[in-house]
Formats: sequence, C-alpha cells, structure tokens
Amino acid sequence: MKEKRKAYRVVNILFTILMANMGLLFIRLGAGSLWQARASVFCAVLLAAVFIIWLILKIRSSAGSTVRLKMLNVGAEELLAFLLALPVTAGVAVWIFPKTGCSLFHPFHLTGPFILFAVIAVLVLAAVFWDGIVRVYLTSVQLGVRHRVWGIILGWIFPLNLLMLTKIRHIVRDEVRTEESLFARDAARAEKKICATRYPLLLVHGVFFRDIKGLNYWGRIPKELITNGAVIYYGNQQSADSVMDCGKELAARIRGVLAETGAEKVNIIAHSKGGLDSRAAITHCGMAPYVASLTTINTPHRGCIFAEYLLEHIPEKVRDQIAETYNKAAQVLGDKEPDFLAAVNDLTASACAAFNEKTPDAEGVLYESVMSYAKKASGSRFPLNMTHELVKHFDGRNDGLVAVEAARWGSAFTLLEPPENRGISHGDMIDLNRENIDGFDVREFYVGLVASLKERGY
Repeated sequence: MKEKRKAYRVVNILFTILMANMGLLFIRLGAGSLWQARASVFCAVLLAAVFIIWLILKIRSSAGSTVRLKMLNVGAEELLAFLLALPVTAGVAVWIFPKTGCSLFHPFHLTGPFILFAVIAVLVLAAVFWDGIVRVYLTSVQLGVRHRVWGIILGWIFPLNLLMLTKIRHIVRDEVRTEESLFARDAARAEKKICATRYPLLLVHGVFFRDIKGLNYWGRIPKELITNGAVIYYGNQQSADSVMDCGKELAARIRGVLAETGAEKVNIIAHSKGGLDSRAAITHCGMAPYVASLTTINTPHRGCIFAEYLLEHIPEKVRDQIAETYNKAAQVLGDKEPDFLAAVNDLTASACAAFNEKTPDAEGVLYESVMSYAKKASGSRFPLNMTHELVKHFDGRNDGLVAVEAARWGSAFTLLEPPENRGISHGDMIDLNRENIDGFDVREFYVGLVASLKERGY
C-alpha cells in the first residue's frame, strides 16, 4: 500500500506540473510565433481533455481501503500537488516572460499564446486545488469545524492561505495513515473474532444523551467492535431521569435482548451515569442472574461535589426554568417522561453515598471500572474545558465532569494516563468528537477491553 501511494504521489505531482506548464514551455521552446498561433487552440483543447480525463481516473488509481479513504487520499495528494506546482509554475512564467518581447518598460505587450497558456496554467492549478479541497472537506473526519472555518477565512490572505493549506494537508495525511493502519490491523485479525464474547454486549449511555442511530453516542467504537466479532445492543433508556427509573428501563431492555438472542446473560459496558443506572438494574430490578459483567466508564460512583454545590447555589427559579426547558426538548427527541432535576440530583455526592449504601454489588457479577483524566482545562474540548477547573477545585483530578476517585469501583480499576498534555476527557472516552488522539486509540482500547472479557469466558 505504501509503495502504491508513493508511486501515485510522484505521478500526480509530475503530471500536475506538466499540465500547468506545458503551454508555457511550448512558447519558450516553440519554433516561431506564427506556428505557435496556429497550434495554440489545438494544444489548449488537448491539454484540457487530458487533464479532465486524469481528474476522472484519480479515484480509481489512488490507494485506499475504502471509498472514503480513497477520496480522502486523492484530496490530500491534490493539495500536495498544488502546493508544489504553484511555485514551479510561477518560476516558469518568470523564466518565459522575456521571451514574449515584454520588458519593464512594456510589460503589457504580451503575445496571444502566452496569455492563453498562462490562463491554462491558472485553470489547471485552480482545478487541482478545488478538486483537492472539496474532497477533503467532504470526507475528512479529523479536520473538524474549526480547521474548516479557518481554512475558509485564511483562504483569502496570502501567504497565510498556503500555511493553512499545508496544515490541512498534514491533518488529512495523518488521518489516512491512521485509518489505513487500523483497517490493516482489523484485516489481519479478522478470523480470530477477538471481540466475539460469550454473551452479547449492552452499551449503556450517560445522562443528557440518547441512543440515536444517525448520531451514535459511542462514535466509531461500535463499528470497530462489530468488525472484530462483537454482538452489540444499546440501553435505550431516557436521556434524563432518576437512577432507579432508568434502572427499570434497562431491566426491560435486558429482558428484550435475552429474548431476541436466546442468550443467558449480557455484558454491560456503561458510560457516566449509565454505570449507576446499570447497578440499579442489577441490584434492585432483578437483573443480577442475567448480567455476566458490568464495566463502568468514567462513572461517578461516589458522585460529584461540584454538582451539589451548583444545585445549592443556583436560584430555584432559574434551576426550575432550565429543567422545564430541557424536559420539553427531551420529549420532542423521544423521552417519555424526562426529569432533569432527578437525574442531576442523583449525581451529587450525597445522593451517590446513599445509593451505594443500599446498592451492594450482586454476587456472580463481575464489576470493573475505567477512568481517564485531563491534566489541564485545555486538555478537554468545549464545554468540558470550561468545567474542568471547577470540578478540580471541588473534586480533584477529573475528566471535565467526573473525579478520578469517584469512578473507582469493582474488583479492577483502570486509570488511563493522559498522553502528554492533551488529556482524555469524559467525551473522549466515548469517541464523542470522532478524534484521533495521539497516544490513545479509543477504538483499540475498547477492542482490548472486550477481548479481555472474551478471554475470561464472558
């Protein structure tokens, strides 16, 4: 794959430079102005036809394991070809300029062929640029909104536009490499089905989110698990309600999964408040015999002191207005009886302490927990970068919402150390932003987590 990509890159760059400069070189090396004039139209049409054919065939000749990655790779290579061909073409034009008979005293006495081929050069470069940037903007996941917006803003300011274009190209190139590496890794272990656990997986979301097919709460994680053999279902509980009520919803969901699959039990992987909801379903709703394992991800088992502080200090009228607004919006999105305040109250330190006293771990169920944190506020994305310091003041090390010590639960606790200063936030643990983080592959982390369950017979 690497060899094919390198060969494509070289051919693409050389072809782009050739197409942009063939007409200009033709003037420099041509035998005479009369012959040039007669051949200009034919040469222009030939160049245009060849270039259009080349653009059409790019997607087929490029390297890539999927259509999206092929498109993305073509876009990255187009931007590289543009960045290299632009200075070359400018240099060739300057070199040829004296041949046109122009001088510093008569700079506008340009010959017809020179004007024609200069226009062709501009059109070729413009076609390469727009073909590349459109492909990249339409197919890249890692660019995000921020880089796309800055690309548009700086696109009108020279030379900042070239610097931004270089930055965009680097991001896209790294994305292609990462995705291709993951694709190759999955292909190499496809037959092993390392995530084909004995019992199906039930992914349970946290507070203020729902399980929506079009916008998966778990990002790219489920697809990666399924690729490696996992059978996945979702909790589908309301986005905001008390822990006990959500536990009842999960209990009904578990019964439905068992009836559909014929399995004896399920393995639950729950994020944030979903971990508390799952514990309620197991201990209080009779699901202990039907749950093989519960792995909680960044769950506030011991609650959030900062949440308690906010509830105590926000004026009651404001608090009720926020709750009413949220509940109405949640009903529109599918919640039957959302209760914003019940959900938030159950996440406070005092509420979790009371919950833990009456909710012992069930015998026969494997309880394990995972937690991450960010070293500083900038290690999280908005809005978690805004709450990080507040949570740190009350609860200590945190992921933007949940403190490290609040998440420790079960027979095994895994603390993920943040790569450098980037950190691994509450949202990063469910691939909320679909971001490739240097030093932490969230998709592979879940593959390892589920593979471990399989190895232990779950």
